[in-house]
Amino acid sequence: MLEQCFSGYKLECGCDEAGRGCLAGPVIAAAVILPWGFQSVLLNDSKQLSEKQRDILRVIIEKEALAWSVAEVDNREIDKINILNASILAMHRAIDKLIIRPEYLIIDGNKFKPYQEIPHKTIVKGDSKYLSIAAASVLAKTHRDELMYKLHDQFPEYDWKQNKAYPTKKHKAAIREYGVTDYHRSSFNCG
Repeated sequence: MLEQCFSGYKLECGCDEAGRGCLAGPVIAAAVILPWGFQSVLLNDSKQLSEKQRDILRVIIEKEALAWSVAEVDNREIDKINILNASILAMHRAIDKLIIRPEYLIIDGNKFKPYQEIPHKTIVKGDSKYLSIAAASVLAKTHRDELMYKLHDQFPEYDWKQNKAYPTKKHKAAIREYGVTDYHRSSFNCG
């Protein structure tokens, strides 16, 4: 079982992102405040779950969270400010959209820029330690996957339905054959 809380604050918000290592599309972040006492035997780091499990959890999280939001930074912004800054900006945008102001932020990873006056802690592998970060990882991943399915319909040759724009052999071969789309990140080595 993952831990409920890091800080002791009841309105602790977990943040995570998806799409950082992709060659195309946005980076999407989620921010989630879970109710005190929230439990789920299924909830874990989204990378440890099947697509079906993530889809089931998305519904539960969106229904039961005190507050949740997702936000994105598109490929053009990523190219201007780099992927690390874009990931942090996406998290800030997600926190901006919450209907409840968090008292404390726990962030997956080891890099973050302070958000207003709210105290925060970065936690390496936080999505496999704390419920709210795991919930954020599920929302970020499912929302980004949903977007990549839609983009796949426009650009089926890149196989985004399967690879979600990660640098697979098939994706790289399609770039060599067809070139890049307006959704590809020019600051990444897409060859």
